[in-house]
Amino acid sequence: MKGAFTDNERMFSQHVQSHLLPDHTYSVVSGGDPLCIPDLTWEQLRQFHATHYHPSNARFFTYGNFPLEQHLKQIHEEALSKFQRIKPHTTVPAQKPWDKPREFQITCAPDSLAAGSSEQTTISVSFLLPDITDTFEAFTLSLLSSLLISGPNSPFYKALIESGLGTDFSPDVGYNGCTREAYFSVGLQGIAEKDIQTVQDLVDRTLDDIIEKGFEDDRIEALLHKIEIQMKHQSVSFGLALTSYVASCWNHDGDPVELLKLGSQVAQFRKCLEENPKFLQEKVKQYFKNNQHKLTLSMKPDDKYSEKQMQLEAEKLKQKVNSLSPEDKQQIYEKGLELQAQQSQPQDASCLPALKVSDIEPRIPFTEVEVALAAGDIPVQYCTQPTNGVVYFRAFSSLNTLPEELRPYVPLFCNVLTKLGCGALDYRELAQQVDLKTGGLAATPHVLPDDSHLDTYEQGVLFSSFCLDRNLPDMMHLWSEIFNNPCFEAEEHFRVLVKMTAQELSNGVPDAGHLYASIRAGRMLAPAGDLQETFGGMDQVRLMKRIAEMTDIKPILRKLPHIRKHLLNCDNFRCSVNATPQQMSQVENSVDNFLRTLSRSKKERKPAHPHVVEKPAPKGPGRHSPFTRKLVTDPTFKPCPLKTHFQLPFPVNYVAECIRTAPYAAPAHASLKILARLMTAKFLHTEIREKGGAYGGGARLSYGGIFTLYSYRDPHSTETLQSFLKAIDWAKSGRFTQQDINEAKLSVFAAVDAPVAPSDKGLDCFLYGLSDEAKQAHREQLFAVSHEDLVDVSNRYLGAGRSTHGMALLGPDNESIAKDPSWIVR
Repeated sequence: MKGAFTDNERMFSQHVQSHLLPDHTYSVVSGGDPLCIPDLTWEQLRQFHATHYHPSNARFFTYGNFPLEQHLKQIHEEALSKFQRIKPHTTVPAQKPWDKPREFQITCAPDSLAAGSSEQTTISVSFLLPDITDTFEAFTLSLLSSLLISGPNSPFYKALIESGLGTDFSPDVGYNGCTREAYFSVGLQGIAEKDIQTVQDLVDRTLDDIIEKGFEDDRIEALLHKIEIQMKHQSVSFGLALTSYVASCWNHDGDPVELLKLGSQVAQFRKCLEENPKFLQEKVKQYFKNNQHKLTLSMKPDDKYSEKQMQLEAEKLKQKVNSLSPEDKQQIYEKGLELQAQQSQPQDASCLPALKVSDIEPRIPFTEVEVALAAGDIPVQYCTQPTNGVVYFRAFSSLNTLPEELRPYVPLFCNVLTKLGCGALDYRELAQQVDLKTGGLAATPHVLPDDSHLDTYEQGVLFSSFCLDRNLPDMMHLWSEIFNNPCFEAEEHFRVLVKMTAQELSNGVPDAGHLYASIRAGRMLAPAGDLQETFGGMDQVRLMKRIAEMTDIKPILRKLPHIRKHLLNCDNFRCSVNATPQQMSQVENSVDNFLRTLSRSKKERKPAHPHVVEKPAPKGPGRHSPFTRKLVTDPTFKPCPLKTHFQLPFPVNYVAECIRTAPYAAPAHASLKILARLMTAKFLHTEIREKGGAYGGGARLSYGGIFTLYSYRDPHSTETLQSFLKAIDWAKSGRFTQQDINEAKLSVFAAVDAPVAPSDKGLDCFLYGLSDEAKQAHREQLFAVSHEDLVDVSNRYLGAGRSTHGMALLGPDNESIAKDPSWIVR
């Protein structure tokens, strides 16, 4: 929980909830406040578990096409029949409404990635809303929230984000329906403390404007279109998403079935608007303007915040220790030894239901794809799928000719490309058309490792979008305008987007610290590593923070047209479409028309990297006219052991060690993949989480052959690096059973055989050139992995001096690392 409280956004959201709903369970931290956890007694914990984690307090949800009767029988026999029904008394009472608004101020640690603390204050205004069990009112208020805050056409975006006062919306902005009574929050982060009142005034003034003017019809239609496309879009976690969607309402005795009738709720919403054009304005007046249950919360940085927290913890510990008798201390010591011994004992998992490796299907179903040339010579992959009336379009454009000095700005280019306007559309009009006609337009940089060579990779940008089939010509027209006539002149809006991006990246570090550490640790192990750090590592976070703090942003804006010249053309371009058979004819025409609008270079540009190899995409059943991928390679590359410590004012660490191993196509890759799961479950989880007290830890192997050991929200640093060494020694010694190997295989196959949505079928072939035949060969290698293979790859790749290792650490000052000259401290 100390790790969770390093995230200022999360802490602010927690305080909004606890101050707005102070009368009952929402006033406390459900996971435990670090300063309060020591006060919890074993008896209290046991009693809480016995009443709250009891079948009488449970809701059972099933989704899928298995017979329901068998599920119910199993639930009864294995759970319900073994307990007596109790009254858990877990009903959450209604919050007593306030008779006047309230204000609170809190402090937090400064943003370590920002230049100074003068503009690091956060403020939000929150309103208590009705009970979430009133499903239509909750649906209406959720839609109203989107109209208020979503996109550059929303009133609060115009009033707050474009005011220039802050960097982004305050945390937890919008409608929150997880508590018994919902609430709505809006505000700004990254403001100067003197602007708190200005932001409050802007919120009040914006609400008055909405009550007077209402919302444009097109914005309401765009929002309803979004619901329609979401209902048709099929994700692999659809059942889980439904569970999550109904859980809160159902837990408070609402009707979960009523909640799922989205079609009838949309119809009722349209009817209300028809009968009363001021329907939404009246809701704004009722729930915001005239609502006395209104909280204004502000949070400002305190340079000594972490120091004060540590002092409070030390005082709490001292108080607890001083209250113990010698007998108490002896008992605690003995219990600690008992716990340590118990943690070192292998657990009996025989009571758990389990599959056998023999239950796994030996072969994968093959996906039919066809490649044809459009607009003369551009390859397009067509994959016929049951996409439910939705068309999924992707395009990949190479970055091979882009000069080295422009590479750091590619993520920013991708982020703003679809948000600055194009052709005759300014950025507001473009956003409106995107919402009305598509499920969104996105551009993302990709570094795609080769399946057979560690020092070879493809670099480029993936453009992706989807739409209802009736809107396909409109969606392709939008892409055509973005590629041919992008707008890079809107300096003020560009500055707004830069600030928001920088703030989001900075706020995301505490949640993804282990990923940033992993990227950094792997930076010098393969040629792709440096580009991955440039695009998605701490270097990118720091670059964006620097750009956001620049007074003159024009030099950065001027780089975008130069990137465009290398990227937004069809020189080294390929497309992919997933749609139903009935849609394919229309799709082919629309894609061909789009491609014919794209520019081509008059003469072939030279690659920025001297070594480019051409690799044809795989041939196979249903695959014709394979396209050629141009990959970058570096025959002179020498991996280098890099150790980096990013000093950040967190009370926890994120630790990673990366090792260069074997590419996907090598038999050793399959063994290393099983080994990573085995080390996670049978050694690292126990050492790093159970004994070490970290929130999480483990091992994984990337497609590009980088083996990573990591920890997450870890109280230790160098000790964890020692645990990684012990884990490697454990693996080399072969101290694991065939049952352990089988469990690791089941875990790996659970990921390998995870369902693939119709929208994503054939994507591995399109992006990586990975055929179903290659996947099947890899599958057979996974099945064949033996105890001997695991010991062999442990010794061959993981041992000291065998392969190059890189290390990275995100966390507080560290004396032992500061004294070690082999570490770079940043």
